Amino acid sequence: MSDRKRSTALALASALAAGSAVLLAAPAAHADVVDVAYDCKTPIGDKSAVSPIDIKAVKEGDGYKLTMSFQKGVSSSPVELGKGAMSPSAVILVDGAEKASVPVSGPPNPEAVPANTPIKITDLSGTYTPKKTGKATFTAGVLTIKALGTTTTCTPGNSPKPSLELDVTAAGGSGAQSGGGTGEDTLPQTGPTDSALALGTLGGTVLLSGAAGVLWLTRRGQRARS
Repeated sequence: MSDRKRSTALALASALAAGSAVLLAAPAAHADVVDVAYDCKTPIGDKSAVSPIDIKAVKEGDGYKLTMSFQKGVSSSPVELGKGAMSPSAVILVDGAEKASVPVSGPPNPEAVPANTPIKITDLSGTYTPKKTGKATFTAGVLTIKALGTTTTCTPGNSPKPSLELDVTAAGGSGAQSGGGTGEDTLPQTGPTDSALALGTLGGTVLLSGAAGVLWLTRRGQRARS
C-alpha cells in the first residue's frame, strides 16, 4: 500500500472513531429524585405530605415501561388496612416532544397497614408509546388511592419539576405528528444525539468523497505514467 493510500485509510478510520465517540458520549437520559408535595382529599378530611418520587424508563418494543417509585407514604387510614385492601394508581405527565398523560398502577399493599400509619405506595408502572421523536420529560401527576370502598385523591401542589428527561423514539423512528402532516411539511424534533449523528454522518461523507477523489487522481496519474 502506498504512503498516500495508507494516510487516507488512517484519516478515514480516525474520523469514524471520533464520530463513534461523540455518539457514545451524548447523554440519553437524566433522572432526579424529586420531592412532590401532595395535597390529598381523603374521606376524613384534607391531608398533605411530601414524598420523594423517582421515575425510571426501560425500552420495551415500540414503547417505554415507566416505573414510578414513592420513598415515603403520602396518606394514612384511621383504621387498619388489611393485606391487599389498598389499590394505588397515578398519572405521569409527559412534556417536551409531545404532551401526554400515562396511567400507571401497582399491586395492592403486600402487608397490613396499621391505623394512622403512612401508607407505603407500591411501585406503579405503565407503558408510554411516543408518537413523536425527541426529548421528553416525565413528571409526577395525580395519585389515587382506593381502599375499603373509599377514594383518596392526591394532587401535587408544588409544581414539581420532572423526575426524568429522556430522548425518545417514535414507533418506526418517525418524528412526524400522528394524524396529519407528512415528512415533506413536518420536520422531526431532534436532540443532541440526533445532531451528533447528523454531524458524524456529514463528516464521514465529506471524508469519503475526498478519499475517493485522491484514489481516482492517483490511479489516473499511474495510468498516465504507464
